[in-house]
Amino acid sequence: MMGFAALLHVISAVIWVGGMFFAYMVLRPVAAGQLEPPARLTLWAGVFDNFFPWVWSAILAILATGFWMIFAVFGGMGSVGLYVHAMLGLGLLMVLIFLHVYFAPYRRLKRAVAAQDWPSGGKQLAQIRLLVGVNTIIGLLTVAIASGGRYLIA
Repeated sequence: MMGFAALLHVISAVIWVGGMFFAYMVLRPVAAGQLEPPARLTLWAGVFDNFFPWVWSAILAILATGFWMIFAVFGGMGSVGLYVHAMLGLGLLMVLIFLHVYFAPYRRLKRAVAAQDWPSGGKQLAQIRLLVGVNTIIGLLTVAIASGGRYLIA
């Protein structure tokens, strides 16, 4: 069971962090350089419509498997290393940032695109871009801690 939980945990993190990295570092610059605001904002609303269900699934899987491993396998928070505490704290911060993105600027972006209010949509996309950039950095840091934390953080 531990092997399956660890595998699901890592795959879910790869989907979420990798998806953000691709969107921010690859798709964003191409879309910004080639598309006018109506097409760019419509594209991003569609990308988020397709990506965010994967993020919700990843968050649920990461939290469920992470807490299961901490409490059922390792004996609770007092028994795990500092790197696990760091992973959990950073992961929860990422979840909070995602929840804000999902329930605030993403919803406003969808309304702006539906109303063809391109200036408002652009403001929402700029806020999403900033927060996804922050979450990508936190996600990469969390991956570094997950993969090398037991050797780097006592």
